[in-house]
Amino acid sequence: MAAAEGLAPWRVGFVGAGRMAEAIARGLVRAGKVEAQNVLASAPSNRNLCRFQALGCQTTHNNQEVLQSCSLVFLATKPHTLPAVLVEVAPVVTGEHILVSVAAGVPLSTLEEEGALVLARGRRAGSSEAELLQTLLAACGQCEEVPEAYMDIHTGLGGSGVAFVCTFSEALAEGAIKMGMPSDLAHRIAAQTLLGTAKLLLQEGRHPAQLRTDVCTPGGTTIHGLHALEQGGLRAATMSAVEAATSRAKELSRK
Repeated sequence: MAAAEGLAPWRVGFVGAGRMAEAIARGLVRAGKVEAQNVLASAPSNRNLCRFQALGCQTTHNNQEVLQSCSLVFLATKPHTLPAVLVEVAPVVTGEHILVSVAAGVPLSTLEEEGALVLARGRRAGSSEAELLQTLLAACGQCEEVPEAYMDIHTGLGGSGVAFVCTFSEALAEGAIKMGMPSDLAHRIAAQTLLGTAKLLLQEGRHPAQLRTDVCTPGGTTIHGLHALEQGGLRAATMSAVEAATSRAKELSRK
C-alpha cells in the first residue's frame, strides 16, 4: 500500500463533473490527499467544469482521456447515462484501473468495482483498493465499507437525507420567524442547532433517544414541542421519505 501512504503519485479522474464529483474533488484537494493539478474531470459542457477549474484541476470533454490519464477514476454521471459512458470508456479500461461509482442506483454487477462514501467492493476489488479509497474518501467525511445491499439504503438516507434535513432546518427557522425572529438569525440558529446536535451524537456515540430524553424537562418547553411534532406525524413522514427514496434508487438500479 505504498501508494496509499504517499498519495502524490496518484492521478484522480472524474467522469462527470456534478455536485457530488466536485465535493469529493474539493475534499481530496483541501485535505492534501492529491494535488489539484493531478485531478482531471470530464463533462460534455463547461458549465460544471468551471468549478473544477476554479480548484486548479485539469478538465476535458473527452471521457476516454480521463481513463488514459488516471488510474483512480470516479464515475459520477447521472445513472441513466452511465451505461453509455461505460461502453464509451471500456476500450481504455485496464486491470490497473480502480473504478469508483458515485451514481445512485447503479449495481456492482454493472461496474465490477464500485465505491462511495459508504464503500461496497466489487468482485475484482481487493483489500488494498478498499483501503486506498477509505484513506482518500475520509477527507470528504465518514467512509465505511458495507455490503452492496446497503447502497440503495444509503442513497435514501445519506444522499437524499441532505434534502430532508434541509427541509427540517427550514421548518425550524420558519417556526421562529412566525414567532417574531428575523429570518437570517433564525436560519443561522437552526443550522447551528443541527450541527451541534450532530456533533454530540457522533462524538459521544449516543443513541438519539438518549439525547432527546436528556433535554426534555417534565412539563417543559421541549416536551410540549415534541408532542406537537408527534401530532404532525414527523417521525412517520421521515421514515416514509427514506423508504420512498430507497425504493426509487432500487428502481433506477433495475433500469
